[in-house]
Amino acid sequence: MRVRIARDLCVGAGQCERSAPAVFAQDDSGLSLALTEEPAAEQWPSVHEAADLCPVGAVLVAAGRLAPFDERETA
Repeated sequence: MRVRIARDLCVGAGQCERSAPAVFAQDDSGLSLALTEEPAAEQWPSVHEAADLCPVGAVLVAAGRLAPFDERETA
């Protein structure tokens, strides 16, 4: 599974970082970014929680390959 942040949707609520701090962080502008595109298996429950809690749906989770890299997203 893979995860990314849709930067054009992110409002910096920080729910993802609170749910999965080993996977997500906030940059200097306060927007979230994924520290890794492929978290370890034990991190997936927290990643799914982060996706569920994101108020704008900016946490993108895919079971297979994500679409080609887009400047709106961070890996």
